[in-house]
Amino acid sequence: MSEAPPKPKPKISASRRLFLKTKLLKKAMTMLESEKQVRRDERERTLAERVPSLQVSGLSVQDLQTLCKELHQKIDVVDEERYDIAAKVTKNDKEVQDLSQKIFELKGKMKRPNLRRVRVSADAMLGALLGCKVKESVDFKANLKTVKKEEEKKEEVTDWRKNVDAMSGMEGRKKLFNAGQ
Repeated sequence: MSEAPPKPKPKISASRRLFLKTKLLKKAMTMLESEKQVRRDERERTLAERVPSLQVSGLSVQDLQTLCKELHQKIDVVDEERYDIAAKVTKNDKEVQDLSQKIFELKGKMKRPNLRRVRVSADAMLGALLGCKVKESVDFKANLKTVKKEEEKKEEVTDWRKNVDAMSGMEGRKKLFNAGQ
């Protein structure tokens, strides 16, 4: 039996390791909270900078209507910019995807997936092609056209010697000529 090598003693005791781990987690939590607070403050500052607070009290109906029209114009401008930026992003994403596909093709490491044979019944295939389930089974042979074969002329099998005697001379050649027409 082979004996496992003795495990080296850890340089830090288990209690000390647990203490340090909890300290690290607490420090990470405080850093995360402070980071969230910084983000909140930054957001509030930028919103206050870009969108001043509205003073609606004490305005007449005419002033409120002009204010609404101005806000609608600003909203339209912002929506146009947002749409343009979204279009640029989608265009860039498509370009990146096309370029990565070209790089992948240039490397030549495209793997063809192994195809598995799938057995499908005729009814299931018709259902897939027609887009609905076929309720009655279809007899394919019934829909085929029937073709009548021309019967080949069978010559009687007779004694070839009699045939040679009958076809000899000019009479025989005349019979062959007439039969060909």
